[in-house]
Amino acid sequence: MCDNSKSNNISRRNFLGKVGTGVVGSYAVLPAMKKLPKKISEELQNQSERLEVLKLKVNGKDYKILIEPETTLVELLRDKLELTGTKVSCNNGECGGCTVLLDGRAVYSCHMLALDAAGKDVITIEGLMNGEELHPLQQAFIDEDGLQCGFCTPGQIMAAYALLLKNPDSSKDEIAEAMSGNLCKCAAYPNIIKSVQTAAVRMK
Repeated sequence: MCDNSKSNNISRRNFLGKVGTGVVGSYAVLPAMKKLPKKISEELQNQSERLEVLKLKVNGKDYKILIEPETTLVELLRDKLELTGTKVSCNNGECGGCTVLLDGRAVYSCHMLALDAAGKDVITIEGLMNGEELHPLQQAFIDEDGLQCGFCTPGQIMAAYALLLKNPDSSKDEIAEAMSGNLCKCAAYPNIIKSVQTAAVRMK
């Protein structure tokens, strides 16, 4: 419970903890900076000056948001836009778990800056659904048991979607090659390929 009888002095750590690095928080306190200790005020001012404006489209919706320049695309999607279907696994651009589509091309969202997606069209696993209805590719992964733990599944599905957009008649070998950049620790590869084949038929 808040005790209003306590001192109103705010420590630097407590203040920054409450304000955080959020855009709304940073800009909400700017008018009151003159009343803050100089060191805190300067730190928040420097932080706000570092923010960059990013415009992009995600799952058909236009966004204009202020972000730190070092923000990765997966951080933007998960932390800023709350699209947590995209997973972070290796966070090093090696496993494909964070795959999304960027202008129709499969990319590792942990391995690129969000600012590099400026003006582009991003599609995440959430963007494949039609309301509560699963996309045929998502349903095929269920029907053909193309997942085990399921952690890599969003990335697998997005990589497969990029392939089928480009080549709806992909052969088994072409599917295997296109999906080779998406690792599955459960080794569900045979059923993953089968899932993509089934989806290819249903999507025609």
